[in-house]
Amino acid sequence: MVRIVGIAGSLRPGSYSHLALDVAKQRVEALGAEVEILDLRQMNLPFCDGGDEYPDYPDVKRLQKAVSAADGLILATPEYHGSISGVLKNTLDLLGFDELSGKVTGMISVLGGQPNSNALNDLRVIMRWVHGWVIPEQVAIGSAWKAFSPEGKLLDEKLSQRFDQFAQSLVDSTRKLRSVN
Repeated sequence: MVRIVGIAGSLRPGSYSHLALDVAKQRVEALGAEVEILDLRQMNLPFCDGGDEYPDYPDVKRLQKAVSAADGLILATPEYHGSISGVLKNTLDLLGFDELSGKVTGMISVLGGQPNSNALNDLRVIMRWVHGWVIPEQVAIGSAWKAFSPEGKLLDEKLSQRFDQFAQSLVDSTRKLRSVN
């Protein structure tokens, strides 16, 4: 079975990045994959200092273990100042080649204004650097405040179709690249 770990790079309550990650999780699970969400709002992670050990932070080991055991990742980030959130960057910095190399990765960005690819391009560079495989389908949600209903459902049919394509690509690519069923 395909095992995916989802991480949203936002600590904000009511985060649109978390809503988008939830939509992706539902679509990926509907295709038979298992998805574990690591909610950074509930984890105690330090700022990365470049070291390999963080004995005072057991959540670092939990993060590393979960990502190591996964076949793929879903990374969702708000776009702050034209790039990924510091929260997501720090989380990725706490991981290394041992955890990230070979991981098939789908990426989602959430913006308050017009959608663009800045954060997604930066994430693509990061994942390529650690030898991950990024799927070509990506989701950029502009004007996030009007993309979701109060219940967290997508309001735009085209955006919903993009999530379907994203999920299908992530599951299919993971099966092929990681040789899992």
